[in-house]
Amino acid sequence: MSEIERENVPTVSVIMPAFNAQPTLQASAESVLAQSFRSLELIIVDDASLDETRDVANQLLENDDRVVFRRHVENQGAAVARNSALALAKGRYIAFLDADDLWLPEKVTRQIAFMEETDAAFSFTGFWRENAKSATPGRREVKIPARVDYKTLLRGNVIGCLTAMYDRSKLGDCPMPNLRMRQDFALWLEITSRTGLAFGLTEPLAVHRERPGSLASDKIKASVATWRLYHEHLGLGRFRSSYFLINHLLRRVRRG
Repeated sequence: MSEIERENVPTVSVIMPAFNAQPTLQASAESVLAQSFRSLELIIVDDASLDETRDVANQLLENDDRVVFRRHVENQGAAVARNSALALAKGRYIAFLDADDLWLPEKVTRQIAFMEETDAAFSFTGFWRENAKSATPGRREVKIPARVDYKTLLRGNVIGCLTAMYDRSKLGDCPMPNLRMRQDFALWLEITSRTGLAFGLTEPLAVHRERPGSLASDKIKASVATWRLYHEHLGLGRFRSSYFLINHLLRRVRRG
């Protein structure tokens, strides 16, 4: 066990927003709690779900004292839910996992070691994409670059939210912009504008489980949200916004 794991407070705070996540929440949470790196807390924020998400979260809370649970009375979106979790976080490192995705057991151990080796303030990893509903169900590896800077990231997001981790001791708190979609991409751009680089651990250490009906599955809404990120949030002109959106879409087509 490394020195960093001997601290009295959790080393890593894992932020997990949940909305109508009853079918998937337990598996996602257990993939965090089963990490080989034990010095962590899992902060679940139920964004006013209409199903039994709260019951599943309360059971997780009873079974493991590393779980923290809060519930919004009104639905406010993933950005607000993540920021509510950030306000409760005690760890030096902030990591993200949605309530329908999974981590592999060595994800945190490998990523913390990687960040210590590279002195990285912000890192991400490769991951698997899983879609059981497709014509060819199974997992496909999403490959990532070993590093990415702000200008390159503008041309298309290569950082999966389920893999991102940043060091508060270097960056302080980094709340997500209050956007309904693409708030994670907006945050990565903000962080890389400060750090210069994000460092990629190229092995796949998480599983993104695509599901019908999720926000990200609606390609038109996602494209509109990306345009608004460029044009309204970042304040880029129409030409530059269009240029970066086209680059973003081409990257997604190549990645599949």
